[in-house]
Amino acid sequence: MDGARTRLVLRRRLQGDKQIFDAGRSSHFSSEESSVKVQIRAATEADLPSILALYVEVEDDGRVVSIEKARSILARMKSYPDYKVYVAILGGSIVGTFEVLIMDNLAHMGAPSGVVEDFVVDRDWRGKGVGKQMMRFAMDRCRERGCYKLALSSNLKREAAHRFYDGLGFQRHGYSFVVELNQA
Repeated sequence: MDGARTRLVLRRRLQGDKQIFDAGRSSHFSSEESSVKVQIRAATEADLPSILALYVEVEDDGRVVSIEKARSILARMKSYPDYKVYVAILGGSIVGTFEVLIMDNLAHMGAPSGVVEDFVVDRDWRGKGVGKQMMRFAMDRCRERGCYKLALSSNLKREAAHRFYDGLGFQRHGYSFVVELNQA
């Protein structure tokens, strides 16, 4: 089942759950905040080399798009309403990145839904609360826009990531189906 993905969906309504997740190796909630505080902001073109370096850590073959292609993609993404690339900054360095897409729906009484994509934390900062703050930021953006859910998918072999998402309240929901369209 290489390449198969598990669909993880936050089923409960995205309304102010105030429990705090301890982003260590366990998947339980804690009442203590992480001592690490990251700044999260929309990515700029100048951030692309750092973003691509983070993607090298999670891509199976270590290959990523060229900086020129990344610039073109980011420019096109900026034209989409409610689709942004974010970076998490700590000590002046980018230590994480993710994308949030908020899409309108005709179903679900017109309530929009959110999708998190390309979520990665620098391996040296995993388990220290960075990812938790990034995901809370994504959840907050979706709450602000009235989303009824936030969804993401994760490769089946990324078991540590699954424990992280489980601990944040995501539930495994259904299946994610993928068809490869590039036969190159």
